[in-house]
Amino acid sequence: MLNEFSRAELLFGAAAMQKLHEAAVAVFGIGGVGSYTVEALARGGVGHIALIDDDKVCLTNINRQLIATRKTIGKLKVEVMRDRILDINPNAQVEIYPIFYTAETADELDLTGFSYIVDAIDTISSKLVLIERAKAAGVPIISCMGAGNKLDPTKFEVADIYQTSVCPLARVMRTELRKRKVESLKVVYSKEPPLPPIESESSSCKNYCVCPPGTKRKCSIRRQVPGSSSFVPPVAGMILAGEVIKDIIK
Repeated sequence: MLNEFSRAELLFGAAAMQKLHEAAVAVFGIGGVGSYTVEALARGGVGHIALIDDDKVCLTNINRQLIATRKTIGKLKVEVMRDRILDINPNAQVEIYPIFYTAETADELDLTGFSYIVDAIDTISSKLVLIERAKAAGVPIISCMGAGNKLDPTKFEVADIYQTSVCPLARVMRTELRKRKVESLKVVYSKEPPLPPIESESSSCKNYCVCPPGTKRKCSIRRQVPGSSSFVPPVAGMILAGEVIKDIIK
């Protein structure tokens, strides 16, 4: 019988679609990268998706985040993303965790129940905690490196972290992962050198914060807010989802 995943079944086959239906994927970070990853996983037939992010939709998210519209400003990203998944596939199981993933909150999630983990977090310390825990739990993980301050989506590549170059975030991650004796990590990264943000008085988050009321981690606390386009982070997110789906069904 035809269903919402019939066209995917023509490509992957019935057995692969069953694997996707039974898979449980956790996506950490539902922003410019992670929101597109989640959408592709949901439309790809993944039956169980966990969403981890404590952030609320902000006005400045609209240029690049799938779930950001005027109507969703101020709402928790995980709640908006959950509702979107269920509009796509009402039979999906969706767990939401409105938490900022750190060493202090990591115990709130048992990673062993997941088939795959996607790291779309933009905080180095949180990325490192998640990667270490995923490796310890024996759960496959793919991590996104820097997608901000870039304009060329064709420069993304999939590689092991120790085979990356150019990306400043990947350089820091390589150093820190060596210290932690993490021997390998599948990543999506860009070989495009990052551009310096063109910050002006009127575009400064430090001077004109528009974060929704109740936001715990405002952009104004960052040393520098990266510039971002509508077409670079989504490509990284789609590549992440593609790698997850291919790995699950192989």
